[in-house]
Amino acid sequence: MIILRGFLERVGEMAGDYFLKRIYEPYDPADGKRILIDRIWPRGISKTEAKIDLWMKEIAPSPELRKWFGHKRERFREFSKRYVTELETEEQKQMLVRELIAMAKKEKVTLLYGAKDKECNHAVVLRNFLTYFSREVSLPLNVNGVKEGDELGGF
Repeated sequence: MIILRGFLERVGEMAGDYFLKRIYEPYDPADGKRILIDRIWPRGISKTEAKIDLWMKEIAPSPELRKWFGHKRERFREFSKRYVTELETEEQKQMLVRELIAMAKKEKVTLLYGAKDKECNHAVVLRNFLTYFSREVSLPLNVNGVKEGDELGGF
């Protein structure tokens, strides 16, 4: 498993050009491009109410990882590692990462999610992953590639 050293240590502090919002929070035109990143449609909200521009369910964690995590805070660090591995190794997720980075270069991007916990969820990990690679790697992005001088560390 290849993960850039320091990424997970910065999971809680990185923020940038990607904004997070629970899908249950009111729509705001200032949200910019609203992208739902959950694999399953959130309960209790219609597609009309959600006012999403795009549903990228394929970028969400795998069903197995999502079920294993179960939104248990004590599993968040390990969940983050496993989800980053999926983002780094799954071709479809890499393509969607590239797409999100390209979008954010043109307009504000708000990643929408349904989880109740605003600190320990896949949206936080994805936002930080996108922010890290947006700053460290220029397009075309190869998420498996490492910028010269970066050191690798395993977990």
